[in-house]
Amino acid sequence: MSVPTALSIAGLDPSGGAGIAADLKTFSALGVYGAAVATALTAQNTKGVFGIHDVPPDFISAQIDAVFSDLAVGAVKIGMLGGPAAIEVVAAALDRYHPRAVVLDPVMIASSGQLLLRGEALGRLRDLIARVSVLTPNLPEAAALLGTEPARDEAEMRAQAQKLLAFGTEAVLIKGGHGTGAESVDILLDARGEAIRLVAPRIATQNTHGTGCTLSSAIAAGLAKGLPLPAAAREAKTYVSAALAAADRLGVGGGAGPLHHFQAWW
Repeated sequence: MSVPTALSIAGLDPSGGAGIAADLKTFSALGVYGAAVATALTAQNTKGVFGIHDVPPDFISAQIDAVFSDLAVGAVKIGMLGGPAAIEVVAAALDRYHPRAVVLDPVMIASSGQLLLRGEALGRLRDLIARVSVLTPNLPEAAALLGTEPARDEAEMRAQAQKLLAFGTEAVLIKGGHGTGAESVDILLDARGEAIRLVAPRIATQNTHGTGCTLSSAIAAGLAKGLPLPAAAREAKTYVSAALAAADRLGVGGGAGPLHHFQAWW
């Protein structure tokens, strides 16, 4: 029996904290073989994003074809797409290959504030949502997709998740990391209207670079292993919480450092 395999379609962070690097670390930590397709090359580190170079759309498509023609992909995690052309070729690839599980993390703004989704991409991204198994926006991203203000409490998070389901995804996980309070609460809502609260203590650390990427790729890892979505989401929440709690042990960079993806082994 072959090892479970997950594919990351995302941008490259050369400092290793977010994007493809974070996804591959997460897959490995959770017992899943990781493949990767680069949609953009970024010049960034723990202090900010200093430049973005988009990968040509036809080469994004060629990378995806190379992976699916050879590997048994159990789940796909989609992160930074940048512009509308990249979104179009990824959507076309999903239509070609019909992967069993697709997690879309609608990356729009880096933690440093740099805009990562440009041009007419927001509208195209809404179209892509209909092709995915679960959408994982944080509070600002959910608000941007809906053209409203960020949710202020769990009731508003659930209401926004319900509205996002109307875009056609099978489930929505709104991440509460940008919220306040002693607990970090995520809300998972599926098309049947069943809601699950995912709760963990809020961890006081500046080293949160790549948290959203890591949670989404951890969910994809669980789905690649055949877990049902609620179990995959719970496993992901537990993993990210532990990686955040250990982040200060790494001491990487002079700004917002990365999570400790391998805290259980190092």
